[in-house]
Formats: sequence, C-alpha cells, structure tokens
Amino acid sequence: MENQQNLKGKKVAVLMTDGFEQVEMTEPRKALQEAGATVHIIAPKGGSVKGWDETEWGDTFDVDLPLAGADPAHYDALLLPGGVMNPDKLRMEIQAVKFIRHFFDHQKPVSAICHAPTMLIEADVIDGRKLTSYPSIQTDLKNAGANWVDQEVVVDGNLITSRKPDDIPAFNRETIKLIGEGVKAKRTA
Repeated sequence: MENQQNLKGKKVAVLMTDGFEQVEMTEPRKALQEAGATVHIIAPKGGSVKGWDETEWGDTFDVDLPLAGADPAHYDALLLPGGVMNPDKLRMEIQAVKFIRHFFDHQKPVSAICHAPTMLIEADVIDGRKLTSYPSIQTDLKNAGANWVDQEVVVDGNLITSRKPDDIPAFNRETIKLIGEGVKAKRTA
C-alpha cells in the first residue's frame, strides 16, 4: 500500500459517544492505522462506547481516554464519525466542543463524515467553509454559514468532509493525504 508508513509518528483522536455510525469509525481507523498512525478513541465517559450498525445497535469499543483526560494538543488530527445520535449528544458536551475547536484554532486536520458536521456548527467553525454532509443536515449547515455541496469528499483547508458510508474510500484517501501533508494554509471558500 502506497500510504503504508506515511503517517508514522502521527496521533489521531477519534471523538465519539454511543450511537456513532460504526463503519464511519472502523473503516477510517483501520486505514489510518495501516498508514502508520496511532489512533485513540476518546469519549465523554470512560469504559466503552456502543456503535450503531445501520438499523440496530452494533459492537462495543473500548475508550482509550475519557474526554476529561484527553489533551487535544497531543494529537495531530481529529476524526469525527457520524451517525444521528453521536453528534447530537456530543454537541451538548461543552468539553467536546472545546476539544473540536482546538483543532481549528491550530489548523490541524479534521475529518467529519455524515452527521458529524453538526458538531462543527456548535464549535462555530464552519462559517464560510465549503463542505458536505449527509443531505438531511444541509439546511442546518447552510444556516450556520457553510457552503454546502453534494460531493463524495470535500477538502477545505484543514477540514475534510464526506456524506455517507459509501464515500469512505474517498474520505480515507483525503484524510490520510492531508494528515501526511500537515497543515494547509489555504481554504477553498
């Protein structure tokens, strides 16, 4: 694989809670690990989190660090899986919103798929940005000032977004590429 070692030494935080769309975490995590990155699951509570697998509860995953003990400065990038419940719960957690905002304040790569961009509304980081998401939240994103487009993957500066599980291959490719390149100063507005 071309990306086998290009993320060696990079640390990626996956911020999530119960109800995340399972494949939107497992497939990107696998791709990041195969590219050499260390990936940590971070959740508001310690212990474990339960995924959502399309129409029913999925598997349980161990949390590497509870959010209260996670320092965003120790991570090179952030992955935000979607699902309907996951971002809706996380956006109500002040500490989660601050954690997300750190990555934008420091221009670190952030990858958000499906419904995850709703958390970016709460973090107040999407005004003027070009992005995509699951179509049902496009009005929310537009109302927050985003330039929403219907594409499998969109890269705008440090932000990578995709619409749904079918887009994961493109999402993974662009995520690995951006983390490997480091910070991009230019946004596509």
